[in-house]
Amino acid sequence: MVQPNTSPAGTPMSGADILVHSLIRHGVEVVFAYPGGASMPIHQALTRVQDRLRTILPRHEQGGGFMAHGYSRTTGKASVCVSTSGPGATNFVTCIADAKMDSIPVIFITGQVSTNVLGNDAFQETPMVEICRGITKHHYLLTRTEDVTRVVKEAFHIATTGRPGPVLIDVCKDVQIKQIVPDWDPPMDLPGYRPLRQAPRAELEAVIAAIRASKKPFIYAGGGITHADAAAELKEFAELVGAPVGLTVHGLGNFPADHYLCLQMLGMHGTVYSNYAINDADLLIALGVRFDDRVTGKLSEFAKHGKIVHVDIDKSEIHKNKFAHIPVHGDVKHALAGLNKLLKEEKNADLTAGGRYTDWWRQVDHWRETEPLKFTEPGGGAIIPQYTIKRLWEILRDRKQLDKTIITTGVGQHQMWAAQFFPFTKPRTWITSGGLGTMGFGLPSALGCKVAHPDHLVIDIDGDGSFLMNVQELATAFAEKIPAKVLLLNNQHLGMVMQWEDRFFGSNRGHTYLGAGDDQPPYPDFVQIAKGFGVKAATVSDKADLDAALIEMIESAGPYLLNVQVPHQEHVLPMIPSGMTVRDIIKA
Repeated sequence: MVQPNTSPAGTPMSGADILVHSLIRHGVEVVFAYPGGASMPIHQALTRVQDRLRTILPRHEQGGGFMAHGYSRTTGKASVCVSTSGPGATNFVTCIADAKMDSIPVIFITGQVSTNVLGNDAFQETPMVEICRGITKHHYLLTRTEDVTRVVKEAFHIATTGRPGPVLIDVCKDVQIKQIVPDWDPPMDLPGYRPLRQAPRAELEAVIAAIRASKKPFIYAGGGITHADAAAELKEFAELVGAPVGLTVHGLGNFPADHYLCLQMLGMHGTVYSNYAINDADLLIALGVRFDDRVTGKLSEFAKHGKIVHVDIDKSEIHKNKFAHIPVHGDVKHALAGLNKLLKEEKNADLTAGGRYTDWWRQVDHWRETEPLKFTEPGGGAIIPQYTIKRLWEILRDRKQLDKTIITTGVGQHQMWAAQFFPFTKPRTWITSGGLGTMGFGLPSALGCKVAHPDHLVIDIDGDGSFLMNVQELATAFAEKIPAKVLLLNNQHLGMVMQWEDRFFGSNRGHTYLGAGDDQPPYPDFVQIAKGFGVKAATVSDKADLDAALIEMIESAGPYLLNVQVPHQEHVLPMIPSGMTVRDIIKA
């Protein structure tokens, strides 16, 4: 929501001040910003509004970009991060691509060389718009100070409407310096951008007809539910229909994990029973998903036994990977509300009476009982990752802290174990890099989450390989007094790649060992690294000590790192190998 003017009307201001005041007018309360030559005017402007806009200094631009991710993913608001030109700007590229893949509304502001040397390979010049053309929802090269307020207004509108996504604003340095009298409420110029489509009743009635004809329906829900704030509508819809619900990695939390209808995560490392159910369903109701290969495996074999309903705000996703017999183009929250309304009409009372799918549920429950998620604990006091995550959840449950806990992760085995063994019941409490799968995401995103929700416990469940990629953000945690926690599952390997080596390459190690040698202690010494940054830390290696160590981490007043030494032999199971089918699922 646009706030009132933040500067006297008719007062000349620099482009940098206009930019910063425009952010404040759009409700921005914090920016994650790393300075440099081409962005210095912006940082000078930020120092003049410290009472209204907090600036957090990351220790790497990628760290700042992923802090913005954490802020946006937990609030649904557009967040803002700033870098200088050249290498500073290109350090944002991975963050931008990640935001595009996962539909995250982040405004990336980059400094650029002055307009008189654009295209001349000036010092620290990179063509950011060209570099990022395929990984932004929209992008701007600002060459006129007069356009600043309009561009910022458009950027927030584009980033947060329809299918959310990242917007890049590349701002030339002379644009930041020039002084003008700003127009605080310029008209937007967005020809052809119509993001607010609502599915018509006729499309929804086709879905009701398909439900009526179905004997084995299955609801496949993804991150679109999060972005539309449609978790309540999804729950009502599933309960009215009485159908099982499977969730993508970004759908977790949008349907309560402890609900009878919930079959947990589906796909490559999803539950056996959810994958069996989606394979046998005669009606697949896909809500806010993109039929990602990590869910579908071999596309021609995925959900081939019945009709597919696909509801999505992004028309380009419908039919892109899988043909939808009943396409529904529109906002998924509106669509679900409309479907719920239709289901409550008297003529459809038979669809919600219960007992329609007794045989289907008998089969689903058999799969659920005979193929649960499980792990085998080794003897001798060793701690395995699955047990660690399960105990963390149980301790938080017993302490009644789950409702105010946010989990972030890096990418790898630890990410999938967290998805499997930490049940989520609320949206926006599970924050992970899904589509791009970016290692190094966990720690900085946790800091962004904690800034957005200072009253929540925020824990980054990470692996040693992933954590090392942005370990420098421990300095941000300490200096900015952001008390996020890190639960580090340290197996001295790039675990997920190692698992594929074990399964498909005869255990030949292709540079996946991260330690210093078999005759050396675990490397590096993460406790000493953390303490060097001023962050409290401890190591635990015996199962008997784990609970006390977890409680100490939870209760620590500041940022904290718990280094849990775990064996590297564990595999994430079940597993459907890439490009294969549910018939090829590996269970042990």
